[in-house]
Amino acid sequence: MSSDVAARPAEAPAPLKPVVPQTRLRRVGVMLRRHWILCTLLTLGLALRVLTMVAYQPAILYIDSFRYLGNIEDLAPDGLNPIGYEVFVLRPLLWFGNLELVTLVQHLVGMGMAVAIYSLARRHGARRWLAAIATAPVLLDGYQLQIEQNIMTDVWMQALLVLAMWLLIGRGLPNTRRIVFAGAILGVASIFRVISISTIVPLLGYLVIVGGAWRSKAGWKGIWKRCAAGFLGFVIVLATYIGYFWVSTGYPAFTGHGTNAMYGRAAVEANCEQLDVRPQVLAMCPEEPLGQREGIDHYAHIGGNPVWRAQFPDDWDIPALQREFGQAVYQAQPFDMATGILRDFLKGFAPTRTSASEDVPLHRWQFQTEYPIFGAPGQAEETALQFSGEKPEANETAASILRAYQLNMGYTPGTLLAVFAVVGVIGGLGIARARHSGIRAAALLPTGLALTLLLSSAVYEFSWRYQLPALVLLPLAGVLGLTALMGPARRPQPLKPKRAKLTPFPDPVDMAALREFNARYGEVQFAPVVIVIAAYNEEDGLGPVLDGLPSSSCDLAVDVLVVADGCKDQTARVAREHGAYTCVAPTNRGQGAALRLGYQLASQNGARYVVTTDADGQYDIEELPLLLKPLIEDEADFVTGSRVLGEEHAADSVRWLGTRVFAIMASVLTMNKITDTSFGFRGMRAELARDTKLQQPQYQSSELMVGLLARGARLKEQPMTMNLRSAGTTKKGNNVVYGYNYAKAMTGTWLRDYLFRGARRTRGSKART
Repeated sequence: MSSDVAARPAEAPAPLKPVVPQTRLRRVGVMLRRHWILCTLLTLGLALRVLTMVAYQPAILYIDSFRYLGNIEDLAPDGLNPIGYEVFVLRPLLWFGNLELVTLVQHLVGMGMAVAIYSLARRHGARRWLAAIATAPVLLDGYQLQIEQNIMTDVWMQALLVLAMWLLIGRGLPNTRRIVFAGAILGVASIFRVISISTIVPLLGYLVIVGGAWRSKAGWKGIWKRCAAGFLGFVIVLATYIGYFWVSTGYPAFTGHGTNAMYGRAAVEANCEQLDVRPQVLAMCPEEPLGQREGIDHYAHIGGNPVWRAQFPDDWDIPALQREFGQAVYQAQPFDMATGILRDFLKGFAPTRTSASEDVPLHRWQFQTEYPIFGAPGQAEETALQFSGEKPEANETAASILRAYQLNMGYTPGTLLAVFAVVGVIGGLGIARARHSGIRAAALLPTGLALTLLLSSAVYEFSWRYQLPALVLLPLAGVLGLTALMGPARRPQPLKPKRAKLTPFPDPVDMAALREFNARYGEVQFAPVVIVIAAYNEEDGLGPVLDGLPSSSCDLAVDVLVVADGCKDQTARVAREHGAYTCVAPTNRGQGAALRLGYQLASQNGARYVVTTDADGQYDIEELPLLLKPLIEDEADFVTGSRVLGEEHAADSVRWLGTRVFAIMASVLTMNKITDTSFGFRGMRAELARDTKLQQPQYQSSELMVGLLARGARLKEQPMTMNLRSAGTTKKGNNVVYGYNYAKAMTGTWLRDYLFRGARRTRGSKART
């Protein structure tokens, strides 16, 4: 024996496997599965942003856009707006790119904000589904998409607010350095949008209450230190900008038009007969009587109207007179001014997007089917050619889709934002269980930032554009407030007893079922078409369904195979009595497992085409030729019915809506137009059904469809009818359970068969090379 061992040639060591890439890929897979709701929302948000960029090229150019772009070279600070946008965004991006690059970056910033908001919520104990809800408005709101496609400052202001929150509440109690940086970030936000100056108030309020030091006299020393640090960071930025303004213009200021806001609102509310002012100031009062005046926006910008200006002597200092007029109205009519401000503040919480005649027109922030034109004639074309080398245009199809989406369902209701605000306040004030949650200050920060900005905007005027900061602040506030009330997330409990994923075919249950089938029927040669029915406790409704199935269709013989999935009633006996081949699985494992067993059994015994239908009589078997004909004529590899294209007798409006939501989700993930992912009456080539990887024990329809498409199968949908169940009850659980598990199955299959399958192929080809 020893000589044999000595004579045996040494074996070459096996090559080392690339363990590190596999480990990284596995970690990515775990992360994506764990945060699948966020991944789904990000996918939808990305699809909407791509559609937006396709719809309006090179960008949407609003009135303010021309001022920003026209100031890139001079960086003159004495215009209507501060110049943060020009300095930090437009100038560097346009230096080596074009307007398309600007909008692309703005859309990426929008998605980045969603990830940051999700992370903030999770760091404070929010459940994953709740944290994902906080991201939905910024990812999916049509008004957010529109402003990101605009050459406007708004998305950058939002991003700076999120960044400041991250510094303050992203990692425990903020230290002095992070507080200084947060104050500086809010200062930078102010040179993008002047209204951000008001954020110093909620910043200081947060620094007072965070950590609870305010409860003791000794703790106030630390509070003063924190507040001084935040105020210092804020003031350094503002002072630097004012210094630049002073050097450029010869006088210190923040903008060149500081009187607009005060005068615009005062002109609308002023009862000029009660004003005790000098004649020059009284001349600033509008000619129209109260109740017939234009909106605030009209009077705020009237100073730039040469016709209006020409009625006054040339030596009059109109801005100074407007400012004095505004101050006089505020002093004489404080209740009227406060009422007007409160009225405009509450408009943002309306359930639908509407605007009054005196408001900034809503259509400015809505997608149009044609390219929107603002400014002087030809100005948009000239500007687009200058900065992108192409004329502005709209893709009518994409624009129409976006407009229909935005106007009908693609916006965040104001009432929902109000709920977020109220819950944020309740959680932040420490009511009930929130008192000992430890995240009260974290909940109050976004709440305070949002309400301060919305109220400050209302002091100027109401515009739906000015409500956009609420999309990133109030949902997070509500989620943190609710988390404070509910307590931090614990180990999530399954919505129902969870079935483990199926092991590869055949597992022990499959083997036992095949042995019983072979012992009963011997060697079987199925007809070219096999209708597979998975049945679990369907003895009441199965018989009539089987009696209605044809023995042939499209000139092909048809056999019926019932897989009784661990039934506790007489389902198997009923199936045999009605002439169906019956395969009995001794253990109930779910519809997915039963159908997989049926696919394998049919394919191994001669079937060319496999058709599935349910045991509850919901599908019209007379429509069987619609499934078979495209397969027989080689027009498709997989044919499924669609209740959306056909007819549905739905008893549940939530399921009706869910069908359409999941269809959109599947269309985005697979890049195929799909209208119905869960129609149980479907047909396919038997070898495809046999070879497609199936692991889902219950919510298998999306796994099958996505898996087949990943293999390159040709899909065809046919308009069909879905009826109410003839007997029995659904085994899929309530709407929440069904929706959760169905979406999880779809995204999991997409990750496995699209994303990671491609990565595995790439890794395999590199290893072979």
